[in-house]
Amino acid sequence: MQVDGEVLGVAYGMGDLVEFLRRAGLEDAEGAVASDGGFIDWRGEGPGEWAA
Repeated sequence: MQVDGEVLGVAYGMGDLVEFLRRAGLEDAEGAVASDGGFIDWRGEGPGEWAA
């Protein structure tokens, strides 16, 4: 995951993604991920698919 060009890490599930967004300062990270207003650039299959 990158925020403003800084690599924060790799998200292996939705919980990781929410935590990264919280650390980046997003107040309602869970709501933002749930609504996916287009600010997340999904790589690979998208929000419903996570590689093991």
